[in-house]
Amino acid sequence: MRFTELMSLLQVSVSPVILISGVGLLLLSMTNRLGRVVDRSRQLGDALRRAPEQDHLRLESQLDILFKRARLLRMAITFATVSVLLAAVLVISSFLFAFLRVEFILVSVILFIGCLLMLIGSLLAFLRDINLSLVALKTELGRESANV
Repeated sequence: MRFTELMSLLQVSVSPVILISGVGLLLLSMTNRLGRVVDRSRQLGDALRRAPEQDHLRLESQLDILFKRARLLRMAITFATVSVLLAAVLVISSFLFAFLRVEFILVSVILFIGCLLMLIGSLLAFLRDINLSLVALKTELGRESANV
């Protein structure tokens, strides 16, 4: 492999690497939200054990929403992680195929599309979590119609 070919390959690899960096920041945000959901669930679980009977329904509905949010965040984190893994495999395969002098266009396209589809799935689950957090807020404030 000549130096000019290597430089071209490095330029092509920049996009997936930038994607990895951006998704890493999203993962940080998502894991922070998951931690908050888990902490809040523990607080509500303790409150439920000490609460009078008339407050149980409200606390249980909040816990149900938090459990749904935790599942959505787990899904979002999983999809984002798979997206990063596919981007990393794309960069590695680009270098391997260039070194071996093998055409890799179809493999690259499949990996990049898979990477972006996982990112889209992650963002959709993340948006759903944000919407559910508003439902939880309405429930906590005691409003009966918690539809958002």
